[in-house]
Amino acid sequence: MSRAPAPAPAKTFNASVPGADDLIRLHLSESPHGASEAALRAAERELGRVNVYPDPERHELVHALAEHWNVTPDHIAVANGSDELVLATALALGDPTRPGLVTDGTFPGYRACLELTRRGCTAVALDGTAVDTDAFAARLPGHGIGYLCNPHNPSGAALTREELTALVDACGRGGVPLVCDEAYMEFAAPDTPQVRDLLDGGAPVVALRTFSKAYGLAALRVGYAVGPPALIAELRRALRALPFSVNRLAQAAAVSTLGDRDFLAGVRRSTDERRRWFTGELDRRGRGHLPSVTNFVAVEARDCALAQDRLAADFGILVRNAGLFGFPGYLRTSLGTQENLVRFLDALEKIEENP
Repeated sequence: MSRAPAPAPAKTFNASVPGADDLIRLHLSESPHGASEAALRAAERELGRVNVYPDPERHELVHALAEHWNVTPDHIAVANGSDELVLATALALGDPTRPGLVTDGTFPGYRACLELTRRGCTAVALDGTAVDTDAFAARLPGHGIGYLCNPHNPSGAALTREELTALVDACGRGGVPLVCDEAYMEFAAPDTPQVRDLLDGGAPVVALRTFSKAYGLAALRVGYAVGPPALIAELRRALRALPFSVNRLAQAAAVSTLGDRDFLAGVRRSTDERRRWFTGELDRRGRGHLPSVTNFVAVEARDCALAQDRLAADFGILVRNAGLFGFPGYLRTSLGTQENLVRFLDALEKIEENP
């Protein structure tokens, strides 16, 4: 009796290969700095209570974040990473009878969640490798919700203050919620414009943040939203469908790492130094790249799909083909250790010399 053919593997946004934990992981913007000792100790303390459900309202973390951002707790919603927040905003915010608005060439989760919730979406073309903020602002009033990534993934660029202000003004005039994914904002310079700067104007704008990147808690899956209380209330209502999605270890670690400001400052400083070194090395080797304020850089390469596969199969190095995001001709690599970044560049040169 013949067996039915195995189903095709599901498409994922994360490169997935057997034994990936043992490879050089430059594909998911993971932090080479790990997590703070305070966060690890807090998570370890909770191991003795894994038989007890976590706080469904995330009270301690919500209040810690409110203090961190100098807002009231009703400005904060906590979830199982930014991915859950993207889905929850698509479910809960704006006019569900109108499609969402996204940009081309960005994190595909926005489109996926809009399609999954049957809202659908339309996309604004990029202006080269930059977000066309004028076009986005002009089209936003005809949609039910908008999504932007700032700093942008996978280019690594951040909006100017004028651009972000214009977008927030547009969502305020039209009453269309704007969700700004700021997952990489901790790596940018302190004066980089962000949603928190513009919350007092009353526009329906929400920032999404994560503990996965700069704080090094990717495995624990905890993220949060900052926005006007009316929108946050709607978002919390949707999140209550999954009351225990943020586990005890994640909540405790996030609270503790917020208080470890020296750790975050060190990660920022080290990332900035590594980015300067790496882009200088790319220039020295004559390899093009996009300007970045984040913990990753988009690096020019030939036949990026082939390069991604051969880097993994032949050299044990995982990077991302940015063509999957709409940036053909670039590989996105996170800023891992200097040794691993040199190994990546050397391997890429060998692949291109012997395709």
